[in-house]
Amino acid sequence: MDDVTEVSRLILHERRSRDRGWWSQMRECLAADAAIRLSWFRGSGADFVAASREMAARGDSATHTLGPPVVDVLGAKAVVEVAVAIHMRSELNGVEADLTSNTRLLYRAERRTGRWLIVSLDSVYERDSLLPSVPGTHLEIDPDALAGTRPSYRMLAHLLNVRGYPVADDLYGDDRPAPVQRLYRSLFDWLGPQG
Repeated sequence: MDDVTEVSRLILHERRSRDRGWWSQMRECLAADAAIRLSWFRGSGADFVAASREMAARGDSATHTLGPPVVDVLGAKAVVEVAVAIHMRSELNGVEADLTSNTRLLYRAERRTGRWLIVSLDSVYERDSLLPSVPGTHLEIDPDALAGTRPSYRMLAHLLNVRGYPVADDLYGDDRPAPVQRLYRSLFDWLGPQG
């Protein structure tokens, strides 16, 4: 199997494992020291698996609809970008609601001791929406509760904050293009010289 296929499988297996609650398989995809930086979590790969398990146990789970991975490989390193729609059903102010957050997941992977592992994961948030899941119901959100939130992940941050997961204001998002450009540069600088 070629490296692009192996790395693509790694990324797809990591997301599937998280969505399905297959924690041991998810752990096998991540380097223990991987740097994970997402809306609700920052820490190591090992801690990300544990925190994901705790989140699911609380009834707060998300699923991910993935586009095809775009993989760049150079030697024992790879950079991967995947377009993702994050889906989360939850209750907000007594109303069942569906969140959709469009984002790009950016991975670094390395071949270590003969197999590929994820060594970092960052999200770039694009836009999101939050709608009642039952037609005809009305979802009330106090506009003041959204004041000052970033448009690239406003509804995701609101829902996660309400559910007890603090979300930082410094995440990568298309509403702040300069940090996103620096992130892409750092990924490809890490990968190495490109032909």
